[in-house]
Amino acid sequence: MEKENRAAAYLRHLPGVDELLHTPSIAAFLNEYPRAIVVEAARVVLEKQRATILSAGSIDLETLPESSLRSYFLQRLSQEVGQLVWRKNRPNLKKVINATGIILHTNLGRAPLSKAALEAVRMAGSGYCNLELDLNTGRRGSRGDLVEGLLTRLVPVEAALVVNNNAAAVLLALNTCARDKEVIVSRGQLVEIGGSFRMPEVMRQSGAILREVGATNRTYLDDYRAAITGQTALLLHVHTSNYKIVGFARETSLEELVSLGREYHLPVMSDYGSGCFVDLAFLGLNTEINVSGVVAAGVDVITFSGDKLLGGPQAGIILGKRDYLAKMKKNPLFRAIRSDKLTLAALEATLRLYSDLPEAWKEIPVLRMLQLKKEEIEEEAKKVIDALKPTLKDYARISLEPTYAQVGGGAMPATNIPSVAVVIQPFHISVREVAARLRNKEPAIIGRIQEDSLWLDLRTVQKEEIDLLIEALIEIQVDSL
Repeated sequence: MEKENRAAAYLRHLPGVDELLHTPSIAAFLNEYPRAIVVEAARVVLEKQRATILSAGSIDLETLPESSLRSYFLQRLSQEVGQLVWRKNRPNLKKVINATGIILHTNLGRAPLSKAALEAVRMAGSGYCNLELDLNTGRRGSRGDLVEGLLTRLVPVEAALVVNNNAAAVLLALNTCARDKEVIVSRGQLVEIGGSFRMPEVMRQSGAILREVGATNRTYLDDYRAAITGQTALLLHVHTSNYKIVGFARETSLEELVSLGREYHLPVMSDYGSGCFVDLAFLGLNTEINVSGVVAAGVDVITFSGDKLLGGPQAGIILGKRDYLAKMKKNPLFRAIRSDKLTLAALEATLRLYSDLPEAWKEIPVLRMLQLKKEEIEEEAKKVIDALKPTLKDYARISLEPTYAQVGGGAMPATNIPSVAVVIQPFHISVREVAARLRNKEPAIIGRIQEDSLWLDLRTVQKEEIDLLIEALIEIQVDSL
């Protein structure tokens, strides 16, 4: 056929939407998915094929007789429709196997929850619960009561409050304690958190007035003292959890700030970011003081995240003096940022684990990953390599390599944790293609590309995920040929 005649023949034999819907494979999809979704997919596929034909007749089927074109299109396009329907109906939020070695990976949801927390979420979400009902009196209760008592038992503070994340906690505290007043903070602590949110912007939104003091690398107590006026409402300490200033640097300590605050009758607040409840020093990590240590320094208010080193759900936790937190509870902003029942259920279950520290170390995934010995990870890596080599020896170079994991989530940025990785160097396809195929598996698998190899750090791969990892690696390599 000539080009124009060939294109006309292709268009003439393209099936219509109804005809596609009556093919056996699409008919089966109609039993599983809503008709409107399948019809829309059929229209998209047909329109794409029509556009392809009209763009200079860019498909080549000259080996097929014209009488076979319709059956060819029906078979191929019905497959494309099925694939499109399947892709569009996959959940957007998917399970991921984290092989990056970053324990609190913000892009991957930060802290995985304990079994106890997952069960609590299932209970709270599968039916009704006493979110705001006092079962003893039969009267309306406070959702905060579900966790606030636990928090004040675990940390020696007068009161506790929970909102939906730490940025919200900081916003509420500043708005309540310092609206239209000045807040003094070191220039070296004007942090930017994920998503380009910066402390000055959060403060501006709260209605407080930023008064920055000192230099980026050195701030002294006298800098704070010189900035105090009748407009000062709060001294703010911001923990620089996602970066470190080293070398010719000095920062005013919490104890010094608290002493200054007492002298001038000003409250001191610490935005402590990742907030850890346990002492990590015995692991040999370059750690800062934990939440109890910050409280012991004498601060009036401390805020931190629930889904970082605490190992719970996303939440903003506020601890401190009763008078300040009572005012926060009365702030109309509090209702807009309060936590829901699923968050509170997971947080309560996580906090209860901390009542028995050996149990917490065993059951909270973040703590479990932090304490893994390099030798334990190496044993798992050897098992993975032993399983892969017989099948993949002609497809990729596979090796066990020492590496370093990180805490992540803006916590302990200068800390490298010795770990072990399974390293894949493919022979027949690019390493980026391997990474892309792993991302599209179910569950998706995320590692890190280093030069021409894919590194899979097993510190962050759970034991129950090892077989899935092996199976996926074998499939994508063998399918490449």
